[in-house]
Amino acid sequence: MKRSRVGGLWVAAVVFAFVLLLLLIFVLQNGQPAEVSFLGAHGTLPMGVALLLAAVFGVLLVALPGTARIVQLRKLDRRPVKQAGPPVPGPTPPPATGIARVPLPPRPPRQDG
Repeated sequence: MKRSRVGGLWVAAVVFAFVLLLLLIFVLQNGQPAEVSFLGAHGTLPMGVALLLAAVFGVLLVALPGTARIVQLRKLDRRPVKQAGPPVPGPTPPPATGIARVPLPPRPPRQDG
């Protein structure tokens, strides 16, 4: 039997509501005043709110560069792939490492004696 999308959405909504309830309890239990200064602005916030804001800013600090990198990689993935044509006769270009490969002469047979 298939699970419907609506059932999955309800589970996600219940989990989300439970997390919000835990956050509300955290904020209400940490109501001591905390001094906060940011870019010249000074104020007092409840400790729970200040910690929650710090966590949100931390998530944004990680998520924004990550999102930018994902967009950059998707853009590269959408570029058309150049079709390889028939091989062009001529000298073989050097390897990308810059180290030339020189064939070695064959080894002489071992003489165990």
